Amino acid sequence: MNGADVLLYVDDGTGPVLVASQTGLTIDESNEDIDLSNKDQREYVGDYGRWSATMTLDALYVATDAGYQMLRDAERNATFVTVVVSEEGVLVESAQAIVTSLGREAPDQAPVTISCELKLSGAWVSGT
Repeated sequence: MNGADVLLYVDDGTGPVLVASQTGLTIDESNEDIDLSNKDQREYVGDYGRWSATMTLDALYVATDAGYQMLRDAERNATFVTVVVSEEGVLVESAQAIVTSLGREAPDQAPVTISCELKLSGAWVSGT
């Protein structure tokens, strides 16, 4: 796998609008565990519990001020965004997500850098 493209969409009331993109990302998927052990045994006995996934986008490209405003509004107003991951132009998976963090770094005499953290709501949907 040679990297991935991530597209972020926000629904503006008339349909999804592409507001940001990034090549490269970090996806962390994890499972909670359920402890099924009891006092009669010393060993841990467990099972799978809740699954979750987070995404970190460190250098998000937002082409327009309107796109940034839509992304910021989604974070502030608790609006879901749609995350689409593609590899070499082929859609791999998509999901709904909440924006858990939105940051921007604006150094003097240099471009602004936007960073974003997302937590998926529900499961990945393959190829749609």
